[in-house]
Amino acid sequence: MAIQRFIDHTLLAAEATKEKIEKLCKEALEYHFASVCVNSCWVKLASEILSGSDVAVCTVVGFPLGAMDTESKAYEAEKAVADGADEIDMVINIGYLKSGMTSEVLEDIKAVRKATEGKVLKVIIETCLLSDDEKRTACELSAEAGADFVKTSTGFSTGGATEHDVALMRSVVGDKLGVKASGGIRDYKKAKAMIDAGANRIGASAGIAIVKEENA
Repeated sequence: MAIQRFIDHTLLAAEATKEKIEKLCKEALEYHFASVCVNSCWVKLASEILSGSDVAVCTVVGFPLGAMDTESKAYEAEKAVADGADEIDMVINIGYLKSGMTSEVLEDIKAVRKATEGKVLKVIIETCLLSDDEKRTACELSAEAGADFVKTSTGFSTGGATEHDVALMRSVVGDKLGVKASGGIRDYKKAKAMIDAGANRIGASAGIAIVKEENA
């Protein structure tokens, strides 16, 4: 598969303007990326531009901290789906996980899963803040809750995707869930390394550069 079909073409900056979101969507159409990933205020616009295309609309929920209450997180996801989102990337409650509150983490993911039934749900576990055991637990809880993917990072914390983390996550979820590598992936070499480690989706703002490097 060509690498562009692995890529969620991403723009989550607070200062992203309407014009930049429109440009992102047009680039995604040109390069046939898997999706565009935008903040939820832009979902309606992106879904209008991408309607009828092979590019999905992805948005983020509980982003970037994951620390909002579960009811609000579920509502945010439900509203995003109503606005046209095909895929939801939610952030787990990292504080709950690190407190050993695994049942609360599970219920948090389940609530978003219920709100996004029929859509793709990716669970961001923010690997840079977790021990390997916590990463394994987060992946197990995501699978138990019915998620479709586990995802390494928001790109807004202390670190991004690593081959070690992608391989660890893949070892836990097997072929039952997808693994999305995100955060700091800016060139073809790193993107390919993540795919080789087990990722089947890449979150990147440098998608065009990655594709051009592959084709060079």
